[in-house]
Amino acid sequence: MTIHQLSIFIENKAGTLVALLRQLKEAGIQLIASTISDTVDYGICRIICSEPVRAYEFLKEAGVAVSLCEVIAVELDDEPGRAADAIGVLSDEGLSIAYLYSFLLGGKGVLVFRTNDNVRAVEALQKGGQKLILEKDLSHLL
Repeated sequence: MTIHQLSIFIENKAGTLVALLRQLKEAGIQLIASTISDTVDYGICRIICSEPVRAYEFLKEAGVAVSLCEVIAVELDDEPGRAADAIGVLSDEGLSIAYLYSFLLGGKGVLVFRTNDNVRAVEALQKGGQKLILEKDLSHLL
């Protein structure tokens, strides 16, 4: 019960990000969420999009350094403390989070993250009553 995320290695200079976004636009790929973590010279742009497998193949063919991985997405009611509840479930199981980002979609909060053990994390979240988002659900929330 995970979703696909694109991770794109990009150079940290003017024009690189817009070139990537224009490639996705050309392919008709709709961005749902994105985040960039950077260093001095390079960054990793993580993207949740409408058609991740097609986007991955399109970017690969264009020579872009891209990978496709599975992350967990949890739907939260848009009210204080819901993120703490979801992350608390993972913490209680001794799971660590490699990275996390969040956004609002369709009036709901969405947490996207990768853990040191996605299988255990999914099991813990389900047991803890958290609502996991499936890839097919993302397009319905748009």
